Amino acid sequence: MAAVRRVLLLGEGNFSFAASLCGAAGTHVVATCYESEEEVSGRGRAAESIRRLREGGAEVVFSVDCTKLKDYFLPEKRQFDCIYFNFPHCGRKAGVVKNRELLARFFHSSAEVLTEEGEVHVALCNGQGGTPADQPRREWHNSWQIVAVAAGAGFILSNVHPFKAETIHGYKCTGYRSQDKSFCVEGALNHIFTRSTPLLCFKPMICEIELESRKVSFQVPQVLVDKINRGFLELNSNHPVRTVKEKLTADLSQAFPLQNIDYCLSLLHQGHLNGVCHSNIFWIILSPEETPSTEEMSNGLANAVLFSHVDFCRDTDKNGWVNVQEGCHVSKQYYLRPSLLPYAQAIIQRGAFLPGTLHVLSGPVFRKCLITPYSMPVFHEIVFVCAVNRGTENSYIQMLVNNIKTSMHSLHQTVSSFKLNINLQEATSFETTELNDFAAFESQLSKIQYFICMEIDTSGSCEKGSCVGIIRTAHYELGSSELVVVFASLNLDLLAMLICGISDWRMLWTSDTRFLSQFPRGELRLFKSFSLYPPSYVHDVSFWVPDGEQFDEVAFHTIARQVSGEMVVSIQLIDSFQQSETGRKSLCYRLTFQSCDKALSRQEVAEMQLLFRKEINQHLRVTLR
Repeated sequence: MAAVRRVLLLGEGNFSFAASLCGAAGTHVVATCYESEEEVSGRGRAAESIRRLREGGAEVVFSVDCTKLKDYFLPEKRQFDCIYFNFPHCGRKAGVVKNRELLARFFHSSAEVLTEEGEVHVALCNGQGGTPADQPRREWHNSWQIVAVAAGAGFILSNVHPFKAETIHGYKCTGYRSQDKSFCVEGALNHIFTRSTPLLCFKPMICEIELESRKVSFQVPQVLVDKINRGFLELNSNHPVRTVKEKLTADLSQAFPLQNIDYCLSLLHQGHLNGVCHSNIFWIILSPEETPSTEEMSNGLANAVLFSHVDFCRDTDKNGWVNVQEGCHVSKQYYLRPSLLPYAQAIIQRGAFLPGTLHVLSGPVFRKCLITPYSMPVFHEIVFVCAVNRGTENSYIQMLVNNIKTSMHSLHQTVSSFKLNINLQEATSFETTELNDFAAFESQLSKIQYFICMEIDTSGSCEKGSCVGIIRTAHYELGSSELVVVFASLNLDLLAMLICGISDWRMLWTSDTRFLSQFPRGELRLFKSFSLYPPSYVHDVSFWVPDGEQFDEVAFHTIARQVSGEMVVSIQLIDSFQQSETGRKSLCYRLTFQSCDKALSRQEVAEMQLLFRKEINQHLRVTLR
């Protein structure tokens, strides 16, 4: 027998809305109002609606304060699946501030009596909510700011649609300025809120790996604690990143002999990366003596992640190739792998390849970067490696890209009717300032011949596409044969975002089950956000840069990521000046905080900003102003 759905209605004026819901199969209605029964009964049609409710088995409760809901129900009767509050108002000529306060207290109270999967429906007159759904939209300061107010109690706006009073049988609005008078509901909206997953408070995480046949450990950088070892590419995963990878490799295997590199790739690299800015690297110090015992790991006492792998130590020869030896001395100069290219080069260096066979490597890589919607400190890379006869490399590259195009087109057609364009562009046609972070970092690793760019045409005109992949070549001699090795690297996360219409990379890493539930059995679909119009908060910070030092902007952004748990979506330099007398330099940045999947309150952001100021003062040695 299906469970009965419990519905709570608040602030009923004449109970006509409650009466329209009464009698629905599998639903138990609890209808309430703020006034006493004597006060309500005198309103037109109220007595009739109350009678219908009681005859239909509903509960009718009077003198209920929506800000103290748990006081009116026994503990076993406090769990409601849906709470309705239509056109809340403090009464008479109360202004927007008082009505915001009413909503804030109401949402906190609702959180105490709502089931985990429950919904809160709030209907507001046109313009009151302050969201883009309101037409026309009021200025923010003159609205009820309902999404920001709800965030303070842990709710996100998951849906919004017109409140169509004419479709509700017998409904008649009343209560204009606390009187038995109707009010205009044309353009009114029903806002549907659900619980957010809580903001995460990350504990330090120790990662344990096997290196040179012994266990070593290191502390995971805090910005990566919730992203390490997520298993998006594993067999049991239905994550869209894995779907893109599997589709791509399956299609390419029809056109080329293909071999997956199935041994585990080292999480760490060692040594020096020529040409790569040290600020873009997650440097790691190994701590062999701090390794948790096996017993502690099995008991869950240590917050640790286990990795087993083949590890390589690396040097670079005069041609820029990576020399790889196994079992070399453990150095403390380690860093999380920023690329799979060294492993691809290692396959060639060791001769562990078949000419003409497409070798495939994939896995997460880690790069410090500036904060933008498409800049990721971690993403999943897939690298294709093939050695071909010299002189045939250009035709091979074109054939490889054509097959990638065909695969992505067929995948995109199952998701959207928008046109997908994939282009191969020569690296020389790009200015450095035009490159996204993915392409800009790749250009530091070694020379690039081509960029693979992808764009979705949603309006009949396309801007320059996002770089989703790069192609390199290198010469190699095998006996008497002169071969050219082709390396093609793709950013699987960017591909998944563009194909599924995901506008924020952070959504790929959300712990909210409503994300993956949209991709059952790994089927790709156009993503629909479950957190609409999330509030944003702006804070400025200004400071003096230490004398004689170059300001590290990547480190500045990384600290913002760390203290906010990736809640900072934008950092803009809004002012810069230098004192002519002393030469001291002052910078002023504007930080915008916004979550894509969680409730984020003004108070939480204020605490993040205070912590951010403390951290940049301590780690970047700036003098706050």
